[in-house]
Amino acid sequence: MTLRETTIAKLQQLPDPLLQEVSDLIDDVLSKHQLSATEAQAEKMSQAWLQWFDAAGHLETIPIAPQINYQKLLLEKYRRQGLVL
Repeated sequence: MTLRETTIAKLQQLPDPLLQEVSDLIDDVLSKHQLSATEAQAEKMSQAWLQWFDAAGHLETIPIAPQINYQKLLLEKYRRQGLVL
């Protein structure tokens, strides 16, 4: 007889008040293991984000000078069209 079959046989012999207690205990055990799995998954996700931020921190950035040049050219274009800025 397997452990599952033995446990089921024992459960079938218990009176209802004790079955409720066993059911509550099973719920507690399941909840504890689900929480552990959730915490492990959260830790994995946290590590993945840390790796991503670390990699993103090493990315090469584009200098801002071309944007300033673009802004100047855009303003000059609008001024030539008669817009007062």
